[in-house]
Amino acid sequence: MPVITAEDLDAVGALFVDRLGLVVDMDEPPFQLLSSPGTPAAQLVVNDNGTTDPPPYAIAVDIDDAAAVTALHDEMAAAGERMLDPLQDTPWGIRRFTLRGPGQVPVVVLSHLPTDSPSPDDGDAAEPAGRPARTFRDENLQHARFVECDLSGAVLRGVDVAGMEIDAPWLLDGTSALLVNGVDVAPLVDAELNRRFPGREQRRAGDPETLRAAWAALEHAWQGTLRRVATMPDGTVDISVAGEWSFAQTLRHLVMATDTWLGRAVLEQDQPYHPIGLPHVEYETEGHDVSVFHQGTPPFADVLEARADRVARVRGFLANVTPAELAVPRRNPWAPDHPETTLSCLHTILHEEWEHLRFAVRDLDAIEAGLSGR
Repeated sequence: MPVITAEDLDAVGALFVDRLGLVVDMDEPPFQLLSSPGTPAAQLVVNDNGTTDPPPYAIAVDIDDAAAVTALHDEMAAAGERMLDPLQDTPWGIRRFTLRGPGQVPVVVLSHLPTDSPSPDDGDAAEPAGRPARTFRDENLQHARFVECDLSGAVLRGVDVAGMEIDAPWLLDGTSALLVNGVDVAPLVDAELNRRFPGREQRRAGDPETLRAAWAALEHAWQGTLRRVATMPDGTVDISVAGEWSFAQTLRHLVMATDTWLGRAVLEQDQPYHPIGLPHVEYETEGHDVSVFHQGTPPFADVLEARADRVARVRGFLANVTPAELAVPRRNPWAPDHPETTLSCLHTILHEEWEHLRFAVRDLDAIEAGLSGR
C-alpha cells in the first residue's frame, strides 16, 4: 500500500478523488485512506502532517480475514511483540493493529470487516482483560437504546448527553463509580434514592434487629405503591412500559426471587418455587426447568396472594433469626462457587425488592403521564 505525504489535502482530493475516481474510505487526521471503488484492495494512504514527520506507517498488510487479525494479534501479544496501536475495529469497517516491525518500521495488520462480523470486543466470546473497546467518533447515536450491555469503563468525551437516561442497578453496590465531568455521581444518586424511598438506606443492615427494621420499612414502601395502583384504571397492572415487566409481572418475579434466595439458598428446599413466580428472561436458556411456573397470565388477585405469602415468609424468618444464623455459609443458587452467607442472601432479597420497587414506581409514573397527556 503506497503512502504519500501532502500538505494540501484539497489538492490530493482534486487529483485522486475528483479526477482519478478514488473514494475516501477513511478520514482520520493526520491521514486519509483512499481506495478504488472497483477494486477496494487497491488503496493509497495520504499523510498530511507535513514534510518533516514520518507517515503514520510504512507497511500495511491486509490479510482479508478479520478473525485471523484477532488471532494473530493475540498470538504476537502473548509472544511479547511490541504493539504501537491496540487491536480495534474502526467506525469505517476495518479491524487493525500496529506493531513494530524489523528496522523499527511500523506495520499495520488489517482486514476489512464483513457487515455481520462480530467486534473483537463483543461479549459473546471471552476476551482478554484490558482489550480496547471500539471508538465512535462523530457518530449520531441519538435515541439509541442499550439494553443489558456491558458499558463498564466506557469513556465519553465531548458528547451531548442532554436527556440521556441511565438505569444501572449494580452501580450502587458500594464499589462502583460513575464519573460525570470528573465528579463521581454514584454517591449523589444513592443519597437521592434514599430520600425518595425512605428505608432504602437500611438495605445493608447487618444484625437481626436492623434487618427486621429494614424489612418493615420495605413493606411500608410497597404498601403505599399497592394503594396507588389500586386507584389507577383497570388493566394498569398489566401494562408494559418500553418492553419492561408490567407491575403484575414485577410482583411475580419478586415471588420467584424470594423463593430462590430464601427458600432455596437459606432454607435449602428442594422445590421452593411457587407457580405464580416469574423467572428472569434467560432462565430457560441457562438450562433451568420452567415447567414449574405458570405459563399464562394469572389473575392479579392470585399474584397478590402469592406475593403476600412470600413477604410474610421473610418477615417470619427475620423474626427469629440470630447473629449466628446470619453467618452460616450458604450455596449461591446461580453460582455455586461464589460463597454466600445467610446475611448476604438476605441482602440480595433486599436489593431485589428496592430495585424492583424503583422500576415499578418509574413505570407507574410513565403510565400516569400518558393517561394525563403530559
